[in-house]
Amino acid sequence: MNDETNNRLIELTDDETGEKVKFEHLDSIDYKDNKYFVLTEYVEDEPEDSENEYDVYVMKLVEENGEEALEYVDDKEIINHVFDEFKARAKDEFEFIEE
Repeated sequence: MNDETNNRLIELTDDETGEKVKFEHLDSIDYKDNKYFVLTEYVEDEPEDSENEYDVYVMKLVEENGEEALEYVDDKEIINHVFDEFKARAKDEFEFIEE
């Protein structure tokens, strides 16, 4: 893992299972007075030139008990807006597959 990737890793704990999951932080986007993180699950020891496909998650930065936390976003309009903004910003860095 290179230093740039290491600086972009976020470890989250699944509230239901208690399992820790590592994500790579791809971008942060402000929308409607909120900050959203665009993340993908981190796969350790994968070559940089890998052509594997990965899911992307949009999470909202919230404050819980005075601490920052991330929560999944269910609102399709927000997800679409944030993801479209991310695709526009990262079009030269990633290949996007439309479903």
